[in-house]
Amino acid sequence: MNKPEQSYQVAIDGPAAAGKSTIARLLAERLGGFYVNTGDMYRALAWAARQNNIDVDNKPESLAEQLPQWELEYRRQENRSLQLFFNGEPISQEKLRAPAVTAIVSQVARIPQVRQWMLERQRQCKSLGVIIMEGRDIGTVIFPQAKFKFFITASPLERARRRLAQSGEVAADATLAKVAAEIEARDHIDSTRETAPLRAAEDAITLVTDGMTQYQVTDHLAGIIERGLP
Repeated sequence: MNKPEQSYQVAIDGPAAAGKSTIARLLAERLGGFYVNTGDMYRALAWAARQNNIDVDNKPESLAEQLPQWELEYRRQENRSLQLFFNGEPISQEKLRAPAVTAIVSQVARIPQVRQWMLERQRQCKSLGVIIMEGRDIGTVIFPQAKFKFFITASPLERARRRLAQSGEVAADATLAKVAAEIEARDHIDSTRETAPLRAAEDAITLVTDGMTQYQVTDHLAGIIERGLP
């Protein structure tokens, strides 16, 4: 008899530039699951807002009005990775990681209609089987029933160093102090918004990763997950 395919969710939450994406990707490889980047889903809408000349700061309702005309989904690829599709077309990391998109993604994510629209699309990923989903409200809103919940964070200065090391993520004139200040500002937006604010789930394991490598963090979380599986 064939062994039934496992199905469970690993929720990884945390602030901007905390290393969630890298850790989630490494965990997916180790656990044989799928990495779901919810931040890229919001980045896709930020990119679409710019393409449609929508001012998300002053006219967020203009973005909300566009949502019925848009579709967003992750699709399995032959190499067992996932590709994000916007209105049926794959959207590249180059577009998603552009500094102009990074600058407005928090404003997009705090629009209540956007988060409600996104909720169903993120929960649909459950059908993929074992998923490692990272974001800011995964353990509290998207998958509150997730078997494994983690909250990964680091100091703003440490996160700024990591952001500067990521090609294309910051403007050419960016400095460590400037990026750290931008990260703190984003933390404030994310943690004080009315809809699904950034916070650790009550039953999440919190890990401060200053001084840890991505592989050390991955090993630590994988150990917890592997010990908790049947």
